[in-house]
Amino acid sequence: MPEIQLGSTLVNESNPPYIIAEVGVNHEGSLAKAKELIELAKEGGANGVKFQTYKAEKIASRHSPAYWDLNMEPTTSQFVLFKKYDTFEPDDYLACAEHARVVGIDFLSTPFDREAVEFLDPFMPFYKIASADLTNLPMLRQIAGKNKPVVLSTGASNLGEIDIAVHELRRHGCGGIVLLQCILNYPTAYENAHLNMMDGLRRAYPELVIGISDHTIADPDMLVLTTAYLKGALVIEKHFTDDKTIKGGDHKHSMDAKDLKRFTSNLAFVRSLLGQTHKEPLASEGPARDNARRSIVLARPVRAGQVLTEADMTYKRPGHGVGPLHWDEVIGMRVVDDLDEDHVLQWSDLVAPGDSASGTTPVE
Repeated sequence: MPEIQLGSTLVNESNPPYIIAEVGVNHEGSLAKAKELIELAKEGGANGVKFQTYKAEKIASRHSPAYWDLNMEPTTSQFVLFKKYDTFEPDDYLACAEHARVVGIDFLSTPFDREAVEFLDPFMPFYKIASADLTNLPMLRQIAGKNKPVVLSTGASNLGEIDIAVHELRRHGCGGIVLLQCILNYPTAYENAHLNMMDGLRRAYPELVIGISDHTIADPDMLVLTTAYLKGALVIEKHFTDDKTIKGGDHKHSMDAKDLKRFTSNLAFVRSLLGQTHKEPLASEGPARDNARRSIVLARPVRAGQVLTEADMTYKRPGHGVGPLHWDEVIGMRVVDDLDEDHVLQWSDLVAPGDSASGTTPVE
């Protein structure tokens, strides 16, 4: 069973999924709002709260075109958009990390350049690598060299590219890998979610924990994430905001605190339904096992010494007598005493044809 330690949480099939509330840059440059979102993420049941650490000059050239839905975010230049949201400075991230520690939630931030990797390292229990950097060998090697677990999104990638990334992370000392199914559309249409791709990742990497980074618009019942969990997602990441109506950025395809609480409530309910894997009767099934199962019952009166035939027998509830599992065994046995129709046969009523003793009880 694949498992990995993320912060203080052991992630495996026996435990609830590790939930990452990705604030990203939804703090809109406000440290007060960032701290509030940290508190809301903790209140909603997330294990980690994640930001993004970048500077526009280091992540995109001035000629980088948009790749998102312009109806949601009208900015046509990556550089211009990133410049709008890169106002957080080192002291702001340090303040967020400290606030997360006080609140009791893992602090995370996705680094997008070499300096960010080094700066964030002391404050994070593991690294999250964005889909866009899955083919960024220098960054993969640098992060792997920190000897921490890595959660790697796989949006817009194929298995060959993922193979290379996994190989490089392992070769350079990575402390464990989680692969997240992801569709690199902002937002992702429901018909493009392709949750079944997690099955493909699991077949290709059976030794790794598999999860999802979801970019769909949060549905009212949080069925996308709930279904992802039922499909085996053990790490679940989704953008997080305090107001989904804010124009631009990642707000539109984010969940809010109400959505997160709904999802964690769904998880608790679903996990209560799933129960154990070993098939056995429950204690609560005892009365049904005894009373709803059948016994062999006489279909007509019989006399002492009579050899039973199939015509003498039927099967009825309750299961307090000889069960019909022994049907073939009972045919041909003799009854010890006169017995009435509808009598529930007991082993003490029967002896083998050549046996003169009564009350013989076969071992069941």
